[in-house]
Amino acid sequence: MKQTFPTHKGELIVEGPVTAESLSLLRFDDDLRAFRPPKRQKEALIEISEIPDGRIIIARIENDIMGYVTFHPPDCFERWAKGPPELLELGAIEVSPKVRGLGVGKKLLQVAFSDPAMENHVVIATEYYWHWDLERTGLRVWEYREVMDRLMSSAGLHIRETDDEEICSHPANMLTVRYGKNLSQSSIDHFEKILFANSERGDCLAGNESRPSKPGN
Repeated sequence: MKQTFPTHKGELIVEGPVTAESLSLLRFDDDLRAFRPPKRQKEALIEISEIPDGRIIIARIENDIMGYVTFHPPDCFERWAKGPPELLELGAIEVSPKVRGLGVGKKLLQVAFSDPAMENHVVIATEYYWHWDLERTGLRVWEYREVMDRLMSSAGLHIRETDDEEICSHPANMLTVRYGKNLSQSSIDHFEKILFANSERGDCLAGNESRPSKPGN
């Protein structure tokens, strides 16, 4: 999938899933360092692109990667690995400060979910405040949370309650979920069962009571 957008910074190309070979030929912007140093983050993207069901969507200007979003199966030690085989995790989304304000994050998600293959998956995103670029954006924690909620909602990922320990470790952390149109009800039910480890729904309720309905219902 590929879309182009004219901007005052130049033509922005948003495309993917991209291959490891394509990633290796592109330059990674120096300001993409929210998770680890740029060189190591580029290496991480290449590794994700090589695993089964790993998907990388990038935003670039000419040969410079200015933003990306990653999708991959959950790590085996996470609660989410107990979910249905169709489960994918939106592992990271990052946009260089050089192109912020251009709607790059929404464009990345728009291209990612315009791929019909994504309708075969339940996609989750775990948002932790310690990953947020509060310093460079100047936003407070709850302001940044609102931005991330709007961004995820734009792609159909909505906040869900869970008693997951990492989500519950801070009230600003959140879990968002999107059900693909082609998911079976049994896969949805399977995922619903892992939201809470305790039958009484635990002491922490992160998110709200709204349950995203399967598209088309």
